Amino acid sequence: MKHLLTAMVSCAFLSFNANHLMAQKAETPNFTYNFGGKIDFMKLTDSGVLVVANGDGFAGIKPGQDKLHFDFSDYGKVKEEELEFIPLSPYVIVSQGGIFSSKKSVIDFVSGKKLFATEDNGWKMTYTFNILLPQNKLVVSGQRKATDQYAMAVAVYDLATGKEEKFFKLKGAATIVTGRPLMVGDGLIVPTSKSLMHIDTKTGNVTWEAKVDDITWMTADATGKEIYAFEEKPGGDTKIHKISNTGQVLWKDAQKVKGKVSNFQILPQGLAVVSDVADTGSKSVFAAAAESKIGFMSAINGEDLWDKAPKTKGYVQHFYVMEDGILFGIREGGINKISFDGKTLFKKPLKTGENIHTMALTPKGMIYITDTDADIINLSTGESIWSKPIKYKKAKSVCSTYDEKGKRYLISTGEEMLAIDENSGDISTFCTYKFEEKEAPNTLHVREGGFLLTSDQNVMMLNFDGSKKFHEYHRSPGKSAFGAILSGALAVTSMAVATSAAYEAGMNKNTIGQYNARGQNAKNIQDNFTQIASASFAEMNKRFKATAATENAQFILTKLDDGVGLVKVHKDSGKKEKEIVLKDKKPKYVVDEVAGLLYYRANDKSIYGYDLMK
Repeated sequence: MKHLLTAMVSCAFLSFNANHLMAQKAETPNFTYNFGGKIDFMKLTDSGVLVVANGDGFAGIKPGQDKLHFDFSDYGKVKEEELEFIPLSPYVIVSQGGIFSSKKSVIDFVSGKKLFATEDNGWKMTYTFNILLPQNKLVVSGQRKATDQYAMAVAVYDLATGKEEKFFKLKGAATIVTGRPLMVGDGLIVPTSKSLMHIDTKTGNVTWEAKVDDITWMTADATGKEIYAFEEKPGGDTKIHKISNTGQVLWKDAQKVKGKVSNFQILPQGLAVVSDVADTGSKSVFAAAAESKIGFMSAINGEDLWDKAPKTKGYVQHFYVMEDGILFGIREGGINKISFDGKTLFKKPLKTGENIHTMALTPKGMIYITDTDADIINLSTGESIWSKPIKYKKAKSVCSTYDEKGKRYLISTGEEMLAIDENSGDISTFCTYKFEEKEAPNTLHVREGGFLLTSDQNVMMLNFDGSKKFHEYHRSPGKSAFGAILSGALAVTSMAVATSAAYEAGMNKNTIGQYNARGQNAKNIQDNFTQIASASFAEMNKRFKATAATENAQFILTKLDDGVGLVKVHKDSGKKEKEIVLKDKKPKYVVDEVAGLLYYRANDKSIYGYDLMK
């Protein structure tokens, strides 16, 4: 399992051992949960609630409870593809039918409540269905029941209560909602096929219309007085419009950008835009290169403020707004920094290896780590603060940490660990190692007793001098078993928020964080939770800040004496503390590292729960 916040949750829950302990058998779980239909899908959510789609409906399991937290059978069989989890929220949308199906519901899996269902609210057909955060509203567009003459309409629902707040009929049968609405103050801006409509949510009146149509998504500045609307064209390019909060079109002509906008920042100096041009597969010399475009526009008229845009020759992987300009890293390799007036701030673009794992601040400068090299650079010049970058053979897995006591950076490149002196940049081989089954370490942590390296099947502790303290290897039961391992622990990979929703919720700050800290993204998530007045968000925030119950344990899938199962290994000693026999060659399971629970799909209609801490 791969996590974005390694400081928060350990990324290890697989390894193997054939030695015998007093095993907890699969027949004697701590909890047993039965379902009416065949289990199609189970997922551990950010909140810790395990959700289960099955042949009889949709259900949830809350950590430590011996009964189902909720069990909805309204729609009968529910499949994985019918579920849409809203990132960083307690909500899941259940959709059944065609593209414009009227059968949709919103479930709060933390409270266990169904907040909305189209059939309960008279919707015959829905066209758009959007949850807006942090306002905590659901906005639905489509056709209502016969009593509303099947008029095209928009309705707003409060997700704290599930109650309908406002209902608006659209003028003209051919008018449909084309994109994601935007809430600004007491107004709702709705993009339609005819215009942008501003509806006063207090009175229900349309206060203005702007002759801008077919908008996909929008965002507003901090004051709410200036709105930017994005029209994604069928060919893959985008038009950007600017409108005032009174409906005045502020730019005479829409600004066109190549590709789909993936990052848009409203700054005092102007508008930073990143757009991604996709590979069309065309071999023509006139075909656009598959890469990111970076531009900087005037907020006044939309004109390009840079004489020459920086070359990317790849996709932007990191994008940070700093006091003196914009710092960016390219997935295919390369880091550069450009001022707000378009001047290159580095003496020359920095060449790096591919796949920049890390770009973060340190007391000495900015550290970057890729698949093949690492360095700390002066952010004013782009030059190395050491004599030269650290180069290493391309590894299939790279991980790193900072040793505060030793004042050094440690980078594992697969079979060796490099130590880099923080002050001098002197590099040395701290130690070499070889993991079984040709694995490479995927986590590296500083612990009281040394440095912990882990992979799927290996756990190794190194002393502070680089000598080996222990190496525990637990043989895998077979490659076929790995396909059944589900995403576990705190599912922070869901941090990948849809672009428009991210901007609206204020989640995409593009602020570079400190190395080896939870960083800015974690702070943004916590801020997002705390600004929404909801018991479910408060519960999610509490879990988000919690220390993993299993912080001292590594859980490893292996072949035990009595069959395939999990073995619990203590990270500081390497000793086995517990075995759970699953007796399944391809077990489907998920580990909740925060609550210290294992959920195992025992058969088509049952899930067993095991307390990993007992």
